[in-house]
Amino acid sequence: MKENLVYDKAFKFAIRIVNLYKHLCQDKKEFVLSKQVLRSGTSVGANIKEGLYAQSKKDFLSKI
Repeated sequence: MKENLVYDKAFKFAIRIVNLYKHLCQDKKEFVLSKQVLRSGTSVGANIKEGLYAQSKKDFLSKI
């Protein structure tokens, strides 16, 4: 796959989200909100990756 700036930024964002999740769980003892932050923050990259392999422009737009 060729280099994609948006995907790279989403990957770095996901790493930061995972670190935030760890901080919230370990230091703040917050489990419910931190799990939702983890799921929503890491899904960005998954949606971008799905969009990159879309079958059509409409499919791409629906995934992005």
